[in-house]
Amino acid sequence: MANESVWFLYMVRCANGHLYTGVTTDVARRFKEHQSNSAKSAKFLRGKGPLSLAYSETVGTRSEALRREIVLKKWPRVKKLALIEG
Repeated sequence: MANESVWFLYMVRCANGHLYTGVTTDVARRFKEHQSNSAKSAKFLRGKGPLSLAYSETVGTRSEALRREIVLKKWPRVKKLALIEG
């Protein structure tokens, strides 16, 4: 599995303050897709711009990224904001 991609977890902040969490192999490309409001954009984010990339971290494998995403999605908003602030 030497050719397996590195995965990232990221959070996008909507204009209304909502946070969206996702995983990808290319944060810049994925954020651009979300901003485009195209078919590749997450439905949750459509029409909620302007968007800002609030946070990203390198996770490793796809399965590790998906597990981390599930953990973060269960966190209360206060804890997510603390992570974003560092």
